[in-house]
Formats: sequence, structure tokens, C-alpha cells
Amino acid sequence: MNELAVYEALLFVAGEEGISLKELAQLTKSTSDHAKRCLERLEQHYLHTPESGLTLIETAETYRLVTKREYASIIQQYAHLPLSNKLSKASVETLAVIAYKQPITRMEIEELRGVQLASSLQKLKLRNLIQEIGRLDAPGRPVLYGTTDYFLDYFGLNDLTELPELEAEEEFVNERLFKDSFDY
Repeated sequence: MNELAVYEALLFVAGEEGISLKELAQLTKSTSDHAKRCLERLEQHYLHTPESGLTLIETAETYRLVTKREYASIIQQYAHLPLSNKLSKASVETLAVIAYKQPITRMEIEELRGVQLASSLQKLKLRNLIQEIGRLDAPGRPVLYGTTDYFLDYFGLNDLTELPELEAEEEFVNERLFKDSFDY
């Protein structure tokens, strides 16, 4: 296995929550110093590879893959599309889990759904249906997600207590969420 590819894969899977140097060292069975050198090599790789739209950043002792600044305008265009694209079934299911179980972490959602969902979370955030509402007081301080006021407005709800009872959740998903598949 290519060592830098292993770090890149871990950073990708960690998504927006990122991953600490300590976690990377544990997962790769290396020292923190070695992990740091690998991250520096990966950062240099992204810096000197114009074909890549990614870069590596460190904030609050957490490392993340992010898009390069020069692609900000195209990312903004994507984020501000009239949202005529439909949400995938996975995104709709993720939204339902967040609506009923919030505040909830990405790991908790993945445990409930049984799949990785970093892209679904990004799409839901870009569409202003969910937001980060805090951090869990646990190792790694994972992000807590919840729905937005726009979510309430879109579904004609005054507050979350108006969500259908959980037994009616499947009917709600079929009738309200899949009705127009989020055709905005």
C-alpha cells in the first residue's frame, strides 16, 4: 500500500470533522512524528499538483482535506444553484434521521444507516436543510447536526414537535419527502 494514499484515504473518510494527528498515528501504527511528516509530504503533493483541487489544512489540531481557494467561485456556484437537482434517497434518509434524532453526530447517523454519508451531509448543508449545532463533549469532539429553520419552512412546520410520530415516519417520508424528491 502507498503510505500517502493511506493518509489521504483516512482524511477523506474523516470528512469535514477531520482527524487528529494522534488518531492518524494510531490507525497507521506509526509515531506522531512520522504521521506529521507524512501529512507534510501530502500537503506538498497537493501544493505542487495543479491537477488536484484539494489541499490539506490543520485547524485545532485536526487535519482535513478541503478544496483549494482558487476553486471557491465554482464551489459557490454549485452551492447556490437553484437546487433543481433532486436529493438522493440516501440524502433524504439521512435528513429524516437527523430530523428525528437531533442533535446527532455523523458516526451515530452512520451506525443507524449502516453506510458512510459524508457527501449526503455536505449536500444537506449546502441546501441549508441541516447545520452544525455544536460539538459532543467526547474524544475528537465530533460535530452535532440538527435541522435548520429553512427545513421547518420547507416542510411547513412551526417546530420539530410537529414532525409525525415515529410510527408514521415511513408514511411521512413517502408522502412528504419523496413527493417531489426535493425539486426546488
